[in-house]
Amino acid sequence: QVQLVESGGGLVQTGGSLRLSCAASGSIFSIYVMGWYRQAPGKQRELVATITSGGLTNHADSVKGRFTISRDNAKNTVYLLMNSLKPEDTAIYYCNARHIATGQHFWGQGTQVTVSS
Repeated sequence: QVQLVESGGGLVQTGGSLRLSCAASGSIFSIYVMGWYRQAPGKQRELVATITSGGLTNHADSVKGRFTISRDNAKNTVYLLMNSLKPEDTAIYYCNARHIATGQHFWGQGTQVTVSS
């Protein structure tokens, strides 16, 4: 099974940018749809963006035009570039891998993103 390790979170001011990275290991990277989810305090975990091995992407309406998901299959890494950050983007961001055949989900440990107003 795949192991996921996120990095790149931190504290940023409103309007700033961050890039999250998620390194995958332990399995063939291309057999997973990769994604980013987030969970704010007191709220349910929500989808931020997904990307297939072929590069097809899907972004939540709340982040369209501001966030961009990408992946480097040679490096087994998925990224989330976050621009024009808002305080409501504050959350723990989780990397996710979904097996394309079984649908099984795997999660990273999460990385905190805090946007100050």
